[in-house]
Amino acid sequence: MSGPCTARRAFEDGLRRDRGAAERAFARVLGRAQLVLGPEVEAFEAELAAELGLDHVVTCANGTDALALALQAVDVGPGDEVIVPVNTCVPTAMAVLAVGATPVPVDVGPDDLLMDPRAAEAAVTGRTRALLPVHLYGGVCEMAALAALAERHGLALVEDCAQAHGARLAGRGAGSFGAAAAFSFYPTKNLGALGDGGAVAVREEKRAERVRILRSYGCGPDGRAVESGRNSRLDELQAAILREKLPSLETDNASRRAVASAYDHAFAGTPVRALRYAEDVEPCRHLYPIRVEDRDRVLARLVRRGLDPAIHYPIPLHRHPVLAERMPARGAFPVAEAAAARLVSLPIGPCMAETDAQTIAEIVLAAVQP
Repeated sequence: MSGPCTARRAFEDGLRRDRGAAERAFARVLGRAQLVLGPEVEAFEAELAAELGLDHVVTCANGTDALALALQAVDVGPGDEVIVPVNTCVPTAMAVLAVGATPVPVDVGPDDLLMDPRAAEAAVTGRTRALLPVHLYGGVCEMAALAALAERHGLALVEDCAQAHGARLAGRGAGSFGAAAAFSFYPTKNLGALGDGGAVAVREEKRAERVRILRSYGCGPDGRAVESGRNSRLDELQAAILREKLPSLETDNASRRAVASAYDHAFAGTPVRALRYAEDVEPCRHLYPIRVEDRDRVLARLVRRGLDPAIHYPIPLHRHPVLAERMPARGAFPVAEAAAARLVSLPIGPCMAETDAQTIAEIVLAAVQP
């Protein structure tokens, strides 16, 4: 290998590795000539539920639709408020707006940059209908505290698991704690399709059936429209590809954790601040963000060495113009603001070697310790 592995190369290596799986999926689907809501979708929904320890899974077109459908499944709608972390990707808030509700941002914890239960409790009002914690970067939020908060105030607990396929807390999979959860199968996810896709996990079969209706124009099994729904269906080809890749998820996550561990070891005792999780959290390490004081210097050094660092996420929700107009400003967000100015995401993936992480860490440390 000439130089350390870039994020792009890690993704491309994964695509090459998965070529055989894609070809098998294509052959099965083309052989049946059934392209939407067929046996591949049904099988994938059952297999994903079994793999992740979920009760019921209903697939849809993408992760943002999955969030909106999950919120609808727990009766969130116009006039309601939904508490969200201010440090997250924009779709979290957009899904809340899509169902007519108002996203209310709260700050995050300093170690894992995930929703702070104390900040969430301070944001509860008479209009609050749901909590929407995001298991960002592949970690898992403080679900015991958030579940207790939801129970105290009679709130629905909906999990955003778009980056948390296979992450666990005390042995339980992300997505199994709330009344509903949303997953994304965007190609770069730990479990990614060759296009877009999403899924909603719910505890109750009645809610699962409602999501099936909502994803298909609001039509029930007899074809009558009983709700105002949407067209949001996972096609058979993507389901078949995901079925081929699902058995490798745990092995791939283990590889990601090994790379993350190499980074952690390299950065221990240095000015570089990596994420820290509670002992009972087993992250799936979708991303590997660090915080550094002179981000521009670090980014420039990495780019000069042929790497492709990213920033997840440079703009907290409350500073996006379209969201600032629609979200109540009820407090400051010092942790998220400070992180947004210092975050850098380093390459990580199941096809990377631990030596790649060590080499990249050396480049970073040379920038922060000149």
